[in-house]
Amino acid sequence: MSKLNEVLNELGISKVRLAKYLGVSRQMLYNYLSLPGLKDWPKEKSTRLTGLLGIKEENELAGIVIDSNYIMEVEGRLNDGVKDTIDKDIFSDLKGINKKEQDLLTDIIDLLKERLVEDKTKDTFNTLTYLYHYLQSMETTKELKYILAYMSKAMGFTDPNEYAFNQEQQFNFEAILFSAMSLYSSGSASKLRLAETHKKFVKDIEHKNEEKLSRTQELNTAKIQALRELGYTEINEDNAKEVLEKIAEIQSRKV
Repeated sequence: MSKLNEVLNELGISKVRLAKYLGVSRQMLYNYLSLPGLKDWPKEKSTRLTGLLGIKEENELAGIVIDSNYIMEVEGRLNDGVKDTIDKDIFSDLKGINKKEQDLLTDIIDLLKERLVEDKTKDTFNTLTYLYHYLQSMETTKELKYILAYMSKAMGFTDPNEYAFNQEQQFNFEAILFSAMSLYSSGSASKLRLAETHKKFVKDIEHKNEEKLSRTQELNTAKIQALRELGYTEINEDNAKEVLEKIAEIQSRKV
């Protein structure tokens, strides 16, 4: 199987994508690859793999010439195969989104899973934790979308003159962010000024957290008062609407 593994490595096919193409788990794929030859694989899986590589028998592996054309052919077959074998266990509850959206979600999940599986440090876990927080905040902070657009353009994935959101705001934001990134890359910024600015950044976050805590405490106080005035001990499905209306009334009294 050494020749097969060599071909797969030269093609740059990840184990996650190949497992998805074959319709097996990643661990099962490793089990298959540890077998002496394709004749020891389940017939359906070996046939699917040889079809992917454009051969009929295992002994044809030695004659494969891996050039750009061959890589593109295999990549095309792999993409088509993966899209045809979307994991039903993961996407069975995704009714309401179209095929294109499912394909995008599949690619994202595959990429994230591969990063986690192959990472021997906590870098990927920490990165994805930040990404989770990022996604949670996108609905309330429009600039987060502008940052994604800027990075997509900077990495060459998107035309720099394309604006998927608010053109004027994106244009201004990208110009400012480019200046900041250029300053960061050049390393010419004053360390003293950077330290002062970062100190302001920390203070700003602390202030926001204090405000958030204050609002939470104020809301809890209003909730307790509303329950007391209505004669309830807790909020449940039956009284939720009434309690929320009473909380709003209590808060309006202060105004």
